[in-house]
Amino acid sequence: MATRSRTTFQKRQKEMARAEKQRDKAAKRAEKKDQERTGPEVMTLEEAQLLRS
Repeated sequence: MATRSRTTFQKRQKEMARAEKQRDKAAKRAEKKDQERTGPEVMTLEEAQLLRS
């Protein structure tokens, strides 16, 4: 009976890890979507000249 509870615990740990990974991936997707929505940053001519010098 002890082995049964250990495997159940291991299964629960795997499920928790899988769920956490899914949450992380969903957060990354949402972040990427927000970045695409705002578009690339546009630099003014003065900022570009400051970077060159």
